[in-house]
Amino acid sequence: KPPSADRSKTSKPCWTEAREGRPYMISLFRSRNGLRYYLFRGIGLSILLVLGIFGEGTWQVYHTGSQPLPGHVRADAALVLGAAAWDKRPSPIFRERINHAITLYQSHRVEKIVFTGGTPKKGYMTEAEVGRRYALKQGIPAHNILFENTSRNTYENIRNIRPILRAEGIGSIIIVSDPYHLARALEIASDLDIEAYISATPTTRFDQSKEKNKFLLQESYALFLYRIGKWSENFWDWLTMSKTEDE
Repeated sequence: KPPSADRSKTSKPCWTEAREGRPYMISLFRSRNGLRYYLFRGIGLSILLVLGIFGEGTWQVYHTGSQPLPGHVRADAALVLGAAAWDKRPSPIFRERINHAITLYQSHRVEKIVFTGGTPKKGYMTEAEVGRRYALKQGIPAHNILFENTSRNTYENIRNIRPILRAEGIGSIIIVSDPYHLARALEIASDLDIEAYISATPTTRFDQSKEKNKFLLQESYALFLYRIGKWSENFWDWLTMSKTEDE
């Protein structure tokens, strides 16, 4: 017998199984070439991709936060990212950020200090106003302090200060915040075409192992969401642009 005849007895195509009463779609799902195989393969690859992006972001958050500010770096201003304020007093986290910016100013590494941050409740001082008030008490001249008091998150902190930086002729900044906060802040500044360096606060309440790991995961997740949103927006812009060009 020819070889082709032997193969026809040992292997039955999907349509033969369907003739014998077996649903055609079930045979497709059970086959390595079926829909279920490709569906689960796609899901698995998607999970691996997400884990890879998240893992890379976690490493970047950790690595960026552990990098010291190079000794030769000078900038026009220190940008203090907002944090909680208790009425007219900065919270411990915010106070450490302000103190670190003051240190940069007093060591002549920056010429001005910029504060950002609004208020969660009407009738209370904004985070930026609290920071400015604290810096004035530490002897920083008022003409070397800038602030914006409308932002509610890290992205708005940096975006809202951009027109003020341009108006004041500030071309470069040193972003001051807690170590694990800096990777996301630096990427946002880069996306907004702001020349930025980073300098982490030397002390933070996140020094304890449990709080430190929790903050690392929170910032890794925040960076992940920021990137997904950014990539989605870029993809949509590309898609609509391509559609417009075709028309």
